[in-house]
Amino acid sequence: MNKGDYQRLLHIQKYCDDIAGFIVRFGNDFETFCTDRAFNNAVSMCVLQIGELSNGLSHEFRDETKGEMPWGMIRGMRNWIAHAYAEMDESIVWETASNDIPSLRDFCQKKILQYELQNSQKENRSSVLDRLEGIKAEQPPAKRAKPQNEREK
Repeated sequence: MNKGDYQRLLHIQKYCDDIAGFIVRFGNDFETFCTDRAFNNAVSMCVLQIGELSNGLSHEFRDETKGEMPWGMIRGMRNWIAHAYAEMDESIVWETASNDIPSLRDFCQKKILQYELQNSQKENRSSVLDRLEGIKAEQPPAKRAKPQNEREK
């Protein structure tokens, strides 16, 4: 990962944190998401920005991590929000925000800490290692929920 990828992952992580904050602020409720335009717009704008930033990641980084993160789908979601906003399916945005964004945030946090470890001075390495180990210990493997239309079958 190069420095530009690192900077973009920091921004992506911030947008993931913003989405989590909006869900706490407005409530973890799909109906509220659908009826409260401020909630919907805030989350949608963050998802759009995440897609825009992911498009700026180096080809090398995206290729190296394509087994961990579906970069094409992330960019596709950005394009869908940007260009077909009037026809947006709130359930897809909601499922992305509640199911996929936490995994993306964890991925970013892990890669950011790995970069910082590789690029830190020797005296700082132990604190970065401690943070990375703490994250690994806290995080159970992420489970993807089935899309709503598959759950109804």
